[in-house]
Amino acid sequence: MSNEIIELASKVGEALQAKRLVLVTAESCTGGGVSQAITEIAGSTGWFDCGFVTYSNNSKTELLDVPAALIAQFGSVSEEVAAAMAEGALSNSVADVALSTTGIAGPTGAVPGKPVGTVCFGWSRGGTSMTERLVFQGDRHAVREQTVIHALRGLLRFIE
Repeated sequence: MSNEIIELASKVGEALQAKRLVLVTAESCTGGGVSQAITEIAGSTGWFDCGFVTYSNNSKTELLDVPAALIAQFGSVSEEVAAAMAEGALSNSVADVALSTTGIAGPTGAVPGKPVGTVCFGWSRGGTSMTERLVFQGDRHAVREQTVIHALRGLLRFIE
């Protein structure tokens, strides 16, 4: 895990502690990478509830209450599904704030309009959600690492 990720996770912890917030994650393409970064930080038990790794569409529906119709309409890699994942994580945890990642890390999986490297993010708190869609370059490892970094940076902006 890169020093940049560890530093960001530490900053996230400090920000969450300062605001007395608890985090939950809902991850697909990162496979738990955000949760791993968070739990690298000593004391994270004070500001991290749990992480859902919902790689399949079925797990998104079963564990996070993402409507199957939403996935069918927009695809699992969409801002709509990212928002629903974050909101579902919040309602299925004791956390105050959530972040989600869903994307195509590659090398396969591209579909028309969604090339390899497409990632959608969701951040949710108190009935307010924010989403973003980016396309990262590089191999599978690079896409996943950039996704973790962006998810943590986005969380810092979202809770500030």
